[in-house]
Amino acid sequence: MHMQPDLLQEARRQAEICNACRYCEGYCSVFPALHAERAFSDGDLTQLANLCHNCRGCYYACQYTAPHEFALNLPRALAEVRQDSWQAHAWPRGFARLFDRAGVAMAGLLALGFAGIFSLSQALRPESGEGFYAYMSHSLMVAIFAPAFLLPLFALAVSLRAYWRTVSGGRVTTGAIMQAIKAAGQMRNLKGGHGEGCNFEDEDRFSNARRHCHQAVLYGFLLCFAATGTATLMHYLFGLEAPYGPLSLPKLLGVPGGLLLSVGSAGLAWLKTRADRNLGAPAYWGGEMGFILLLFLVATSGLALWVATGTAAVSVLLPLHLGAVLSFFLLTPFSKMAHGFYRMAALVRDAERSI
Repeated sequence: MHMQPDLLQEARRQAEICNACRYCEGYCSVFPALHAERAFSDGDLTQLANLCHNCRGCYYACQYTAPHEFALNLPRALAEVRQDSWQAHAWPRGFARLFDRAGVAMAGLLALGFAGIFSLSQALRPESGEGFYAYMSHSLMVAIFAPAFLLPLFALAVSLRAYWRTVSGGRVTTGAIMQAIKAAGQMRNLKGGHGEGCNFEDEDRFSNARRHCHQAVLYGFLLCFAATGTATLMHYLFGLEAPYGPLSLPKLLGVPGGLLLSVGSAGLAWLKTRADRNLGAPAYWGGEMGFILLLFLVATSGLALWVATGTAAVSVLLPLHLGAVLSFFLLTPFSKMAHGFYRMAALVRDAERSI
């Protein structure tokens, strides 16, 4: 695992100045962790970078930003180290760099390519079946999506194991895990130092919009995952096969989940167009936007497919949705979807420090 030394050195320079100043001590979890150190190893900087949620409040409050000779831009320095850490720990490594450079094009081409393959596969549709299974057999879907779900999880496990070693993580305790889950669920580090929100869009405007959009994406994703898991249990344990009615658990969980995911991802995309790119990692902007748009396509195509149930439009929407979902799964270890796993690991590591 090799991270870029110039990015680490610049982050180290800025962290040392921030450590001497301490003006932003109450802003988020980064600063208590930063102030607990006197010298910063590469692992320390990697941990701080993954704790940072890029809310940018510290930048707008800082008296040492350009044109001051210190020229501090801690959100950008940590964003670049954070992005580089995902690339360095990703397995296999090369795909992460490719996605960061051309994320929108890569996600779009993959989704359309897989959609084309799924569309052609309808020529092999089963002789009998209801709902989606009238267009594609259940066994074919399982044969495709089971490996596409499990292999990325394995790749993430390898990546996180390497990350945990880099940040000198120890034995994980239940207390640390619960504290990290609480912080993630509340999006505590996007509340700002006084609970008024962050300055992601504009230095003079405190807003909780980004926190709420992140929460919509998080809880929307969890609801959709719960809907899929429930449908799987109903199919294999109770012999209840799809399609399911509007008051069934898969629908009661999946439809609100899809709505939250659609609204949240659309909101995040809109906020990114309003924010100053120079306060993030501008070289990776395309990869971040590609992930958000792919997430939006997964959610909206799923909702459209639900609305179109029983019509001829299913033959077009089903391949598009499956292509988007398959692309999303396969790109998870290399897209910004991985940040959720790294951030949870960073929150657990920070909880260990503070307990």
